[in-house]
Amino acid sequence: MSEQQNHALLFELLRSFTTLADTLNLSRAVEKLSSTRQTVRRHISILEQIKGEALFEVEDRQYHLTDAGRRSVREAEDILARGRAWINNEAGHIGGLYLINRGGDGDWYYHLQQHPISDIWTSKSRLLKQGIKCWAEAEGDIESPALEPIRPNLMVFRRLEGDWVCAKVGSESSYATWYGWRWELSAIGRKVPSLPGGAALAHLLAQPFEEVRANHGLRYDHVFTQMHRGEDGNMEPISFKRLLMGCRFPDGSFALASLVERSHDLRIEGVSDAQIRLMPENLVMDSIPAEEELGKDFSS
Repeated sequence: MSEQQNHALLFELLRSFTTLADTLNLSRAVEKLSSTRQTVRRHISILEQIKGEALFEVEDRQYHLTDAGRRSVREAEDILARGRAWINNEAGHIGGLYLINRGGDGDWYYHLQQHPISDIWTSKSRLLKQGIKCWAEAEGDIESPALEPIRPNLMVFRRLEGDWVCAKVGSESSYATWYGWRWELSAIGRKVPSLPGGAALAHLLAQPFEEVRANHGLRYDHVFTQMHRGEDGNMEPISFKRLLMGCRFPDGSFALASLVERSHDLRIEGVSDAQIRLMPENLVMDSIPAEEELGKDFSS
């Protein structure tokens, strides 16, 4: 099969691969895809030929992912998610920086616009400004004393077998203060898809996380979405700024530190100020005095 034909089939190839990887059962995969056994087998064979490695092993008619399959499945899911977003006009770029506008009235929505790091210096966010300074002083060492001023506000992730896993949650982080103490204490060791927000949010987090993992640098986003509030609360609007920082654990492995600040001071193409302000004023974090926000006085 020619390379052009392979490219034309890529979406269907990835759908067959990710569905079979999820079910590990050919009959159930065929049913979910509304396809045929022959077609799914052919799609997997084409992918394996393209990649030059087996993605599945079959033993007693039971499918198992190979090491190569396990390494490939999350990336394939992310490519599909981004492809669907692009074809539905839900994703693009402004000035070379990433934009997501997903969902609308009556639906779950997720709006994200990436901004230059330099925008932090002209914003009113003292927390994020201090975050950059602490990160630079720590030289990326996640255990450095230089990170102590912002550590209560951080959420830290590590990548394990293709998944992002929560490693630490600060007690004053946006995650902890939004979801409550039970989720804060239960989040450690969980994969992102098993945290509030589930698989849909995991796919949307993947691209920013992978960008920072690749460059070990910084990324700054504005986000407007809906999340469950508290233990068993309803979905509520949330608006926040997020600074992602590439760090490292003591063993040298990559650590991703997320510093999130709930705010009404956002700029997202296609989202009005009135929408951003649907999050109640009492949940805004960047109106908190900096000394209380960071746990120390930076005025001296």
